[in-house]
Amino acid sequence: MISRRDFLQATLAASALWGASGVGQWGRLAAQQALTQDKLLEFDDFGNVTLIHITDIHAQMKPIWFREPEINLGVGAVNGLPPHVTGADFLKLFNIEPGSPHAYALTYEDFAALAKGYGRMGGLDRCATVIKAIRAARPDALLLDGGDTWQGSLTAERTRGQDMVNVMNALKPDAMTSHWEFTLGIDRVTEIVESLAFPFLGANIFDAEWDEPAYEPYKMFEVGGAQVAVIGQAFPYLPIANPKWMFPGLSFGVREERMAEVVAEVRDAGAELVVVLSHNGFDVDRKMAGNVPGIDLILTGHTHDALPEPVMVGQTLLIASGSNGKFISRVDLDVRDGRMMGFRHKLIPIFSDVIEPDAEVAALIDAERAPFKAELEEVLGTTDTLLYRRGNFNGTWDDLICNALLDEHQADIALSPGFRWGPSLLPGEAITREDLHNATAMSYPAAYRSEMTGETLHTILEDVADNLFHPDPYYQQGGDMVRVGGMGYHIDVSRPQGSRITNMTMLKTGEAVDPARTYAVAGWASVNEGTEGPAIWDLVETWIRRQGTVTIDPNSSVKVTGA
Repeated sequence: MISRRDFLQATLAASALWGASGVGQWGRLAAQQALTQDKLLEFDDFGNVTLIHITDIHAQMKPIWFREPEINLGVGAVNGLPPHVTGADFLKLFNIEPGSPHAYALTYEDFAALAKGYGRMGGLDRCATVIKAIRAARPDALLLDGGDTWQGSLTAERTRGQDMVNVMNALKPDAMTSHWEFTLGIDRVTEIVESLAFPFLGANIFDAEWDEPAYEPYKMFEVGGAQVAVIGQAFPYLPIANPKWMFPGLSFGVREERMAEVVAEVRDAGAELVVVLSHNGFDVDRKMAGNVPGIDLILTGHTHDALPEPVMVGQTLLIASGSNGKFISRVDLDVRDGRMMGFRHKLIPIFSDVIEPDAEVAALIDAERAPFKAELEEVLGTTDTLLYRRGNFNGTWDDLICNALLDEHQADIALSPGFRWGPSLLPGEAITREDLHNATAMSYPAAYRSEMTGETLHTILEDVADNLFHPDPYYQQGGDMVRVGGMGYHIDVSRPQGSRITNMTMLKTGEAVDPARTYAVAGWASVNEGTEGPAIWDLVETWIRRQGTVTIDPNSSVKVTGA
């Protein structure tokens, strides 16, 4: 008799039987099909349970450009495994035709040229159309939001997330988890959570004083006659990556043992399908899937990965649905006799020129934005350069920010955090205030100027590098590498902490950074309470207006080895 593991693994190869995308089939079929709404939504219903997943929207209600990373390194056992594959290697792995719509959606290859042909992606009104179409076919489908929803735009910053709460309520999620939500401050989070019509899940969030759960750990649903448990897993490292003083009294963490206990609890309560709605990040979820038995499916978030096919770890499926509203995942599952017997999956790219916007949600979005319309549309300057952020090392948006910090604060060195959020801009486009806030809008925006020794700078770079390149995923606590202006360095990602960063060099003079010398350093988004300085968007706006047209020179200041 075939084992459950063999049965599930066979689904990845048997695309004709299941209608799922066998390895390589997704891209080949997509390249053969015309880009129409019907084709994008086409799905042969399967089984009795349907899940809809969206994550890391970062308050992007309107269609955007978003360039996928050129560099996304994996270390240790995951080196070269999805999602740590980019560009031409990604296209080859998934058999996607270069220049096709899905090559544009999923890689950075020829991004600016392809963007002009295929248009912007995302838009919550288009997402609403997709969600409603799925629900029309599967009325009891569960819509699950992976978090990083209420932060990332001017309007979200001004309304303290209320604009996103209102629009997402119209989409009617069944549950969500969290990360950047907590940077609104615990009082505001509590206010919003108490108003939600759906659960705000976090099995790994505890009251630090009483050492007891602070939020609902899971929710049980009956879907297609099956009992489905959805367990929430918030970002584990909030007090490290974000200001702890904004949510005092809460503790987080991966809490692997806690997850195992909750999985056992929901199984004992009759769950036939166990879904983890996670904001761990892909590699953390991959490790958790291998260590915690009984999880059928992890809907992963935080690292903004978009994969056209599931990754299987043992008997657990990992689904990665991208960011910024670019994609929605649909997963149909056959759940019977107390277990998952098979699945179909589709990563649906939200091509905004192809998918008809839902009129009700479009009107709501416009109403939420109306008080800020003139401010959003004001032109600050023009870019001659493709502006993007996502990638392990410097992107041109952060090069722009670093240049502004160096000039406006008259600094030797600039630091910009390795945030993954922030849409792109094409060469020749106007830079509006909305564009600038899309790359900077958050609740601790002070642009500081301080003095640091070369030794302190080296320690900072080493600490951030370890958060990204530690071989144990449970120690990967941050975003991408801190972006640096005015200075270059070498990094060997295969080395242990303390020995990855070498050859720190001042770009203007070519001199080595002196560990004992003090340098003027400008940065923003410090997690320290009471940091003083203008809001980063005000500082950068002043700089852009002075430039008129912004040109960002190619940046080769970071030399990477050991990958």
